[in-house]
Amino acid sequence: MRIPCVDAGLISPLVQLLNSKDQEVLLQTGRALGNICYDSHSLQAQLINMGVIPTLVKLLGIHCQNAALTEMCLVAFGNLAELESSKEQFASTNIAEELVKLFKKQIEHDKREMIFEVLAPLAENDAIKLQLVEAGLVECLLEIVQQKVDSDKEDDITELKTGSDLMVLLLLGDESMQKLFEGGKGSVFQRVLSWIPSNNHQLQLAGALAIANFARNDANCIHMVDNGIVEKLMDLLDRHVEDGNVTVQHAALSALRNLAIPVINKAKMLSAGVTEAVLKFLKSEMPPVQFKLLGTLRMLIDAQAEAAEQLGKNVKLVERLVEWCEAKDHAGVMGESNRLLSALIRHSKSKDVIKTIVQSGGIKHLVTMATSEHVIMQNEALVALALIAALELGTAEKDLESAKLVQILHRLLADERSAPEIKYNSMVLICALMGSECLHKEVQDLAFLDVVSKLRSHENKSVAQQASLTEQRLTVES
Repeated sequence: MRIPCVDAGLISPLVQLLNSKDQEVLLQTGRALGNICYDSHSLQAQLINMGVIPTLVKLLGIHCQNAALTEMCLVAFGNLAELESSKEQFASTNIAEELVKLFKKQIEHDKREMIFEVLAPLAENDAIKLQLVEAGLVECLLEIVQQKVDSDKEDDITELKTGSDLMVLLLLGDESMQKLFEGGKGSVFQRVLSWIPSNNHQLQLAGALAIANFARNDANCIHMVDNGIVEKLMDLLDRHVEDGNVTVQHAALSALRNLAIPVINKAKMLSAGVTEAVLKFLKSEMPPVQFKLLGTLRMLIDAQAEAAEQLGKNVKLVERLVEWCEAKDHAGVMGESNRLLSALIRHSKSKDVIKTIVQSGGIKHLVTMATSEHVIMQNEALVALALIAALELGTAEKDLESAKLVQILHRLLADERSAPEIKYNSMVLICALMGSECLHKEVQDLAFLDVVSKLRSHENKSVAQQASLTEQRLTVES
């Protein structure tokens, strides 16, 4: 009967009835509207455009003593909040304040669960996140965590999870996160810190994810590292090495990766032993954990020559990277492994590292990486290959030849779509390869001079200059 009712024009008079003073009329009107728009995005959108959201929020405020009406409003909010277009309207009302007020009064699990179901979709909106924080939702959530943490009743376990997940969601907004961090002095931040050493997996997870969210700008990261967060996270990881909880491993590694972004933190984290703690997870077969492990190591060795050399000579690590470079089913792991291989060479500039990578069969992956669809990865590969050619060409030439590097460079230079830095670094690499007899012969067999001389008039000055130098080199060598 829904469509015939809508076609007959029932929605408009029903919406009008929401202005009634009679609670019974309001209740049945709300239920009728709820039934009409249940599961229909187009009808939900129609109601939103008719302005029902501000009206319902006002009703919730006026009739908060009436349990049936309150429930009707919550069901309606739950339906309407599914639509992205509703969030802006919700943000312009005082919904946050009303829901928090209601939440504080509820003792029953089912009623709280209903409010949670409205809060979760609303909290995806950054403006509403901030309103919820300002309305005091965080304090309510912390209290729930404290009450439920030691309970093994199913309802309490569910509520603990919902509450701590929502807390993490609130921290995804930049403003709400910064407000709760309060320069690292905030009581909320301190409470979240205390979750990490707890014995409850859900709290450990939420604590680590919260730290990862707080670690979204340099100032926060520096403050947290200076105040001992790294040791807490390493202790947590230690508890999850053998048959550990994968989600906790993933969250703790995410936090460490973010904390390692500011330059000033890298050396501190290295001397705290973060690489050793992270390497314990090399044997993990879980792609999300592998992905974060790789990202953390890559952040840590950025411009840290000694650490890069140490890791690059670690045969177990390099062999695992080479294995993951073939993880066709997991593009993220494959990409990160390639990037870490390249980073080990770029930051260490070490012959030993290059030898280890050659012996482990890593060269072909760096050559393939030079053809990646991401310019940044192509570039990282070319710079690493140029270092290999400059430092250990003799060791690597067979692998470079069988990976068809020279043909790939010819293709990159001939392709008009290649970015300027790709063309520049490809030419630098060509010059570096001339020291190898077999590669030199390949360069001569392919008409490189034609491609390179065309680039002398390239609009990018660096590319044009490098083309002139490369042309001279090719002419002399031929």
